[in-house]
Amino acid sequence: MDKLQTEFDKKRVRHNFDRAAESYDDAAVLQREVADRLLERLDYVTLKPDTILDVGAGTGYVAHGLRQRYKKAHIIEMDLSVNMLLQGVKKAPWYRKFLGKKCLLCGDAEQLPLATESVDLLISNLTIQWCNDLQQTFAEFRRVLKPGGLLMFTTFGPDTLKELRQSWASADQQGHVSAFLDMHDIGDALLLARLSEPVMDMEHFTLTYPQVGGLVRDLKNIGATNSLQQRARGLTGKQAYQAMVKAYEALRVDGQLPASYEVIYGHAWKAQGVSESLHPQREIPVS
Repeated sequence: MDKLQTEFDKKRVRHNFDRAAESYDDAAVLQREVADRLLERLDYVTLKPDTILDVGAGTGYVAHGLRQRYKKAHIIEMDLSVNMLLQGVKKAPWYRKFLGKKCLLCGDAEQLPLATESVDLLISNLTIQWCNDLQQTFAEFRRVLKPGGLLMFTTFGPDTLKELRQSWASADQQGHVSAFLDMHDIGDALLLARLSEPVMDMEHFTLTYPQVGGLVRDLKNIGATNSLQQRARGLTGKQAYQAMVKAYEALRVDGQLPASYEVIYGHAWKAQGVSESLHPQREIPVS
């Protein structure tokens, strides 16, 4: 599997999502739509999980859907950003009656702070694109899954924000927009991590904006601003930004500017009879 030529500064990723926590829900239209479609796929699964891990839980939208579906399950909401997790409680005061069962966990998908073989279902919506080593991430997912456990996830493919990437490329040589692995590379990473029966599919979405500034503002409001290690330090120059805007204007269709998203859906199983070696240094009870 080819590795992306970009790497994320995880401290910067956390900072950006912490800062965007209060504005996230108003801007995350696509994220909710994809989450709904991911949850609908559980209609075809007969698994009845006792313990569910939501990786990249954000403000709790997916966890709420899981709680409605699996009323007796213990659901762990994990995110790199503690502010995102706390925002979910602030914006849904009725959650407080669930606090005896509700579990919030701040952690990194690439090194899960959970016990080996402790989870029946691991679900992750539009999160793993922030991981630097996808095979390592999937290996961690497999580690915490019980034999017979299910992984379901979504992530972004290489056509995501292609217009913005193209427009910045014509303005300067700095990295502004993340690259994304394609569906086949993600499938390869699942197999290399020894997850079984992977199934992948993909669909495209296009959001439209009257001005480039609307797209840039939405990306900032969901925390999806430049967190690349290779990013230029300091503010982007006005001249470069204007050059990007001019290039993007050439892509206008029917009076609107398109923003493309390629969404990849995947699921895989941890095979029955597969056992993991223990990692005591990362084991934290989940109940």
